Parts: sequence; C-alpha cells; structure tokens
Amino acid sequence: MSKKKPKFYTVWNGVEPGVYDNWTDCQLQIKGFEGSRYKSFPTREEAEEAFNHSPWDYIGKNATKSKENKLFENPDLAVVDSICVDAACNGSGGDVEYQGVHTTTRQVIFKMGPFKDGTNNIGEFLALVHGLALLKQQGKDIPIYSDSRTAMAWVRKKKHNSKHPRSAKNTELYNLVDRAEKWLRTNTFKNEIIKWPTKEWGEIPADFGRK
Repeated sequence: MSKKKPKFYTVWNGVEPGVYDNWTDCQLQIKGFEGSRYKSFPTREEAEEAFNHSPWDYIGKNATKSKENKLFENPDLAVVDSICVDAACNGSGGDVEYQGVHTTTRQVIFKMGPFKDGTNNIGEFLALVHGLALLKQQGKDIPIYSDSRTAMAWVRKKKHNSKHPRSAKNTELYNLVDRAEKWLRTNTFKNEIIKWPTKEWGEIPADFGRK
C-alpha cells in the first residue's frame, strides 16, 4: 500500500489564518467561521506562497490551473461557508423547479416548484435571486455559486432576457420573475456570485441529478 502524500493547508480567512500541515488543525480554523477561505497544496512552499496572495487567485472565478498545482482538485475546497443554487426543467416549456443548498454540508436551504411552463434559465435566475434575498434577510454576505452564466448575466442586468412566452399556465412562474426583477432593482447585496467550475469539480451540489 502506497503511503498517502501529505498536504498543507492555506487558511486565508479563519480563526487564525496561516499554513497548517494537517487537516485537523485546518478544520479548527474554518469550522463555523463565516466567510472562511482555505485550500490544500502538495508542498509547504506552495501553501506559503499562496498565503501571500489573494485567495481568489486560487479558488473561485479568478483561479488558474496548472499541472504542478491542481487548483480545483476537490469540490470540498470551495468556499466553506457558501451556498449553491441550481434549477431543473424537463425541456423548454416543461415543469421547472429550483433549490439552494449549503455548499459543503449539502443541506437544502430552500426548494421551490415545480412550476408549469418554464425554462431552465428562468429557474436558474430565480434560484440566484432567491438565494441573494434570503442571505440579505439573514444578514450574511457569503458567496453564492451558480453554474449558469446566463442567470448570472441576468442578475447583473437586473432583468431576465428569456424569449419564453407568458401564458395562462406560467402566470405563477412569471409573477416570481417580476418579483425577482423588482427585488434586484430595489436592493443591493455584498455577496459574490461565483461561477461553479463544472468541468473541474463536477456537478454543482445543488444539482437535481437528472442529467
């Protein structure tokens, strides 16, 4: 049996930020710490180098990947205290539902639907806004992960851009869309919305598992 290679953990945000040579000590720094940021590295040198830089150079939307340092090696190394959102729809014009889960514990925080006559993009948009509104209500500025660039763009523009027609069947769904747009126009938020790197980490934890 081959000996397990050691790992070193960089904790940017935690009880005591620094570099740790075992998972137990790292966990003590991040568990229950709101907005914690950490990542593992194969050598102490890499971990210490990372500690001197922004965590977003190594995790999240601005990270880069190399053969020497596989960033995204484990989805559990996402921002510990964060949520993920996703939607599911059985084809355009089908039933749509969406949910939000805690990224690391996978605990379902909210789940809505199914709603008649929708699209996956609409569901992804509603999931993001629902998550933002809930976190603001709770006074939390933790990040939100989404695997939908379309939904993220709609949130930035504070308006959906779906060509899916309104109908008697989807009145309830579009009422939620109208409410979501109004919330975006009348509220601000500090939460960072981060694109979930599906190719590197696999399906987002909020995925409905129907692909």
